[in-house]
Formats: sequence, C-alpha cells, structure tokens
Amino acid sequence: MDTFGQLLRRHRESAGLSLRQLDSLIHFQYSHISQVERGERRPTEALATACDRALGAEGALVEAYRSERAGATDMRRRTMLRAMTALAAGPAVAPLAEWEALRHGLGDAATPHHDEWEQIVADYGHGYYRQARPALMAQLSADLTVLQHQIAAERGARRASLLRAAARLSVVVALSLVATGQIVLGRRWWQTAHRVANQSGDIETRVLVRAWDVVNGCYDGRRPSMVVALTDEVLPLLQRQATSAVCGLLAGRAQALSLAGRHSEAVATVRQLADLAQRLPATVVGDVESLWGWPEHRVHHTESWVYTHAGRLGDAESAQTRVLDLYPASQARLRAQVQLHQAARLIRGGHIPDGLRCAADTLDALPVHLHNHVLRSVTAQVTDAVPVVERSRPAFADLTDRLRAQANPLCR
Repeated sequence: MDTFGQLLRRHRESAGLSLRQLDSLIHFQYSHISQVERGERRPTEALATACDRALGAEGALVEAYRSERAGATDMRRRTMLRAMTALAAGPAVAPLAEWEALRHGLGDAATPHHDEWEQIVADYGHGYYRQARPALMAQLSADLTVLQHQIAAERGARRASLLRAAARLSVVVALSLVATGQIVLGRRWWQTAHRVANQSGDIETRVLVRAWDVVNGCYDGRRPSMVVALTDEVLPLLQRQATSAVCGLLAGRAQALSLAGRHSEAVATVRQLADLAQRLPATVVGDVESLWGWPEHRVHHTESWVYTHAGRLGDAESAQTRVLDLYPASQARLRAQVQLHQAARLIRGGHIPDGLRCAADTLDALPVHLHNHVLRSVTAQVTDAVPVVERSRPAFADLTDRLRAQANPLCR
C-alpha cells in the first residue's frame, strides 16, 4: 500500500506539476512538500486538504492522510502498551514503578492522545517544598522509571514532550540530592538534565535546567567563576523573554557574581532581574509555592543575597524586610536562609555579637528535619563574614562547631 507521500507524488506528477508549481498553489514551501513525499516529514491535515483540492484528488489524499494517521496512532499505542506491560511484569521493578506502569498503560489504552506528564511535572514543582524528601525521591524513582521506558518506546512527535518532562524531573532529583549533601550524585544528575534538555529541542527547558543548575552551583562548592561561565553559555538564548526560567538564570548569575567578588556586575544583574520580573505573567508570579513559578519573594531573596555581599546594607535590609513578609509558611527553610542573610548583614555592619546571635537563633528556631546542605552553606557564609580578629568569640566557635557537627547529617 502506498504511503501518503507516495500517493501525493503520484497525484502531483499526474497533474503535471513540479514541486515549486504546487508550492505556489497551496502556499506550503516546496521543500516541505518534498520532505513529505520522501517520508522525511509527517503530513498535516491542512497540507492534505490543500493538496487534495489543488490536485483534484476528490478526497483520496485526505482519506489517505487520516488512514495513515490512525494507523500510526494505533501502532504508537500498541508499542507503548507493550512497553508498560513489560515494565510492570519485570521481576526487579520496585512496587511503585510497577503500579505506575500499570496506570500509564491503562490510561494510554483508554485515551491514547492524553499526555499527563505536564501535570506530573507541575505536581513535583509543588511537592518539592511540601513533601518529605524520602517519599518524594521514592515517587520520583518510580515516575522516572516509567518515563524512561516511554521515551525508549516513543519515536513520534510526542518524544519531545517526554524529554521535556524528563529534563524537569531530573532538575528535581539534582536539587534534592544536593540538598541532602550528595554533591557528586547531584552533579551527575545535572549533566543528565542538560543532555536530556538539549535533546528535547526546547529552548525554555534548556534555560530552565541551566537556571536551576546555576542557582544550585552557588551552594554545592563549585568555584563561582565556573558557575558564572554556565550562565555565559546560555545568555545568547534568552532574547529578553520574561519567563520564570530566564528570571531564575539571572538570579543565579547575580548570586554567583557576588561570590566571585564582582559586586557591581551582581548589582546590575539583580536590577535587570527586578525589571524583567515586572513583565512576568500574573500566573507565573502567582505560583508562589512551586519550583516552576517566579513569585515576588524570589526577586527580593536574590536582592538580599547580592546587597549583603556587596556591603549595600541599607538595600539589603529593605529586601530582607520585604521578603520575610512574603514567604509562605511552606517555605520555612528559605525564610531561614534570608534570616541568615540578616545575620551576615549585621556582622558586615560591625554588629558582630548581634549577627552571631541572629544566626544561632535562626538555626534553633528551624525544625531539625529542615536543616540541609544548602542551609549549612548559607550559615558558612555568615561565619566567613566574621573578621579574623573577631573569631575568638565563643559565639563564633559555637556556630562553627554546629557546622562541623552537621557536616554529615542523615539524609533528610
């Protein structure tokens, strides 16, 4: 049986038309038509309808298109069902992954065109701040097992959306690993996230992965110059769009510039961030409890960091007052990070006992299960701000002892 492309070519040649002549009749580029004829590009219903009308095919091309599409859909569904059935029956599959494979297989059988991964990714954006880390990682493992098999089985247009989901879920894994002090594993997942995002072909996903990697790089021990270089690689892709990913990249760049001692550039970047954030859609700004949104408090959190490091203590205090009013209850750890910025600000302003006391009180007030590697990294910035001549204070020794004692905590 002829493919749609073969049938189209036969009708075109029977009509005595070249590719360019058909191009002028249907307003599709001749190179596009040629790729469809050779089977290198899938036809659309609009193309089939236009060609059918121009070539007088009396519905034959439209019917061929619909038949081929139905066959491709059925084949994709059968392939995906086989993949999910094989995964669910696998002897070494974790129970959660088995049940997820069964659920995806059932859903695909009932509604083959439905793609729920976008919602799953959105759910993880909220779950990251709310769900206990062990439960979050167990569910992520199951979902990524299912997604891996779906990507392997998918060769059609849906593959790009599956890769986008895989890249974003890889971000959640990498952030979680670094937060629990598993730095080497976290960096490996960042590499995977970049690779998958590049394969997706989606610029927004590439920027988003890079943005979170840059922010994370300010806490995981990488040299600040390396983190700044990560942003340099992707800046040409930004094109001044106002998106959460672009804001995240600018925020991470500003923080990394601060750590590198490039304070004037950091201040200029945080101002650029504040201007861009004003153009964000209300839905993005209003998504206050998700990794994927960009609420107002993130701008002020970045200002708090940058202005504290730059010694612009009045600006830092204003940013800290504002952000502490905005943080939702679910983000107590992030709130504590800003309070540690306050401690560093006090120390840089010469109020060393007050700053050390502020840091100790902040750590005492935060539940132990919320202490993690990122919080310890920010606490270390507080101790680094104490002048060498002031480090004989008992409060300084107490704070550094806390950091040493928590260097290898149980994963939380």
